[in-house]
Amino acid sequence: MGPFSSDARHNALEYSLMKERASALGHAGRKVQEALEALRNAPAGDAALQQKLMYAAADCVWRYFVHREACGMREHEDVIAEYGIPKPVLARVGARPPEL
Repeated sequence: MGPFSSDARHNALEYSLMKERASALGHAGRKVQEALEALRNAPAGDAALQQKLMYAAADCVWRYFVHREACGMREHEDVIAEYGIPKPVLARVGARPPEL
């Protein structure tokens, strides 16, 4: 088999796809971190802003979970703990925000 055999092409393609999935998953994880940080830094007296940020964080978490599941990772308990995702955010994952 030469360097351009179907196995070599398949392996190169699979490697490229794995790199892309890992990069996209990392990007989604950073979005979760940013959204949670914004929520943590929200002014305590601004309930509307807090609610908006809560749903934004939940949306980022939902997207991250979907991406993880597409990569074959079905359990999320470790990343919930690692990112410190609060229960109120988890309760809103997949929910549509109310009209503000």
